[in-house]
Amino acid sequence: MKRIIFLIILLLLPFNIYAYSNRLIVGGEQIGIEIHSNGVYIIDFYNDKTEKTFKRGDKIISINDTNIFSINDFNSIINKAGTYNITIKRNNKTYKYDLDVYLENDKVKTGLYLKDEIYGIGTLSYIDPETKVYASLGHEILESNSNTIFDTRNGYIYNSNILNIEKNNKNQIGEIHSSIGNEVLGTVLKNKTNGIYGKFTSVINTDNLIEVGNSSEIKKGKATLFIELDNDTKKEYDINIINIDESDPVKNIYFEITDDLLLNKTGGIIQGMSGTPIIQNNKIIGAVNYVVIDDYNKGYGVFIEKMLKEGDKLLES
Repeated sequence: MKRIIFLIILLLLPFNIYAYSNRLIVGGEQIGIEIHSNGVYIIDFYNDKTEKTFKRGDKIISINDTNIFSINDFNSIINKAGTYNITIKRNNKTYKYDLDVYLENDKVKTGLYLKDEIYGIGTLSYIDPETKVYASLGHEILESNSNTIFDTRNGYIYNSNILNIEKNNKNQIGEIHSSIGNEVLGTVLKNKTNGIYGKFTSVINTDNLIEVGNSSEIKKGKATLFIELDNDTKKEYDINIINIDESDPVKNIYFEITDDLLLNKTGGIIQGMSGTPIIQNNKIIGAVNYVVIDDYNKGYGVFIEKMLKEGDKLLES
């Protein structure tokens, strides 16, 4: 009887089960990113009155108590002169203000410059072949005026073509210059502190899957970055892992680039490399997310486990 009771208790103990696969399609290619905001951001002003009332980075969430999600929503309500009650979010607090709208040369004027979308370039980190959930960037996309996470409603990722590589120099960080193509590769559903996430909708190739390495397996020493720096050609470049920090939310893998070919090509870590897969012992262990500003050869990566667990939450919603 005691043995049966013991087995029942053991089976009822809580444990974590994740839906992500233990083998992934490794990324490394450049992608174009388009995300739409969950509300309308104020980015600038063209009259003094509105500038005294509102602030850059304020997010308009409703007009006359009608929720809005885009500039089209904004324009559909504010279509004539008058006073409108505007609800905004600022520093996670909600405020209400009146906006006086006027006519000038028969055109409706609000005094506000608005934004409801962001475009950019990044590196694909991985695709889960079972769930089609992908991750990229390894860090959040920020709204530049308020320096807060861009509140994302939806978006898309696209194919991208590399135009040229601008190397780092003493005064400025370099960049992968790319053009965003027309082929939709997937959706954007989340913008989180450790990356953007969505569903990959294009055709995937599962011929060469890579095993997931957990944080306990990561060792100081040799590893590689797997990235496309020439169109349609992905390569591994040597790095040295200097330190591993399990306590930090996103800066988990501290490394330096040791590969002369990569250093000659980029001068270190440059813009557009965010999301680059980090490989050690033939396992994907993380993704590049930050550069050390006073030493471009060094940077940080987030554990791939953290990205996978965040992407896993897409399947729960």
